[in-house]
Amino acid sequence: MGTLYVVATPIGNLSDMSPRAIRTLREVALIAAEDTRHSRRLLSHFGIDTPLISYHEHNARERRERLLSALDEGDVALITDAGTPAISDPGADAVAAALAGGHRVSPVPGPSALAAAVSASGLIDGPFLTLGFLPRESGERQRAIGRGAASGYPLVLFESAQRLARTLSELASAMGDRRAVVLRELTKLHEEVRSGALSELKTWAEHAKVKGEVVLVIADAPEHHASASEAESVVRALRRSGLNPSQAAREAAAMTGLPRSELYAIAQRVGARGSAGLEGELALPDEDALQEPFRDEEGP
Repeated sequence: MGTLYVVATPIGNLSDMSPRAIRTLREVALIAAEDTRHSRRLLSHFGIDTPLISYHEHNARERRERLLSALDEGDVALITDAGTPAISDPGADAVAAALAGGHRVSPVPGPSALAAAVSASGLIDGPFLTLGFLPRESGERQRAIGRGAASGYPLVLFESAQRLARTLSELASAMGDRRAVVLRELTKLHEEVRSGALSELKTWAEHAKVKGEVVLVIADAPEHHASASEAESVVRALRRSGLNPSQAAREAAAMTGLPRSELYAIAQRVGARGSAGLEGELALPDEDALQEPFRDEEGP
């Protein structure tokens, strides 16, 4: 029985590739990669000639049995285009299948856009929520933002430069003018870390020629006891985001400090007045790799 190694690869700067990752990729019998054309450049750079197959969201079901068969014979490595597999990247289903099949799974840690952004934001020293890539569809997108705002926790999400200004505007509308940090082109030559209020960052993004992939880190909600009118506004926003009255009351209580029973009555009344009042839970999506490595990799 072989081991599935979950191997982190650079998100930009090739110097971030660890010696253990290089050794592991050389020694396994097979490497499953998100995009083989992309990963061959990485392997060639480090002189690695291990056989390579593609494994991504469009062929996962087809490839899974081949991976499991390969694990019956020897060790296999799982990589993505950039960073750590299975974190807003393909790979979680492969790991789950390997574990279910009785195989050993071993992480080979290293570069991660998520960890890099959190560590460089100065906004998080405790629990936080990761929203990954926001949905493209407007309704699902608003529900994701609404639920993130309602949690009161610091938030981390990934975004493209083209949608950055829109996303900052939506975040400010949903959660007020919280402090935030935009981290762009992490570990690359043109890396940028910019902090400010959401409104300030929105204005900057609207006028700057922002390029590359972005990580957004948003501070937690300030603690205060809301007035009755503020409480109703919070509940309305939560109901519009897709939470039912009970869920909206629970989240609003955490945000405002007001009694849950009082907020539940507001949530029922808001729904009766024509709020969207959508039911159910939101499943946050997986998407492709955060950013392509190897561009501007001459950074320090």
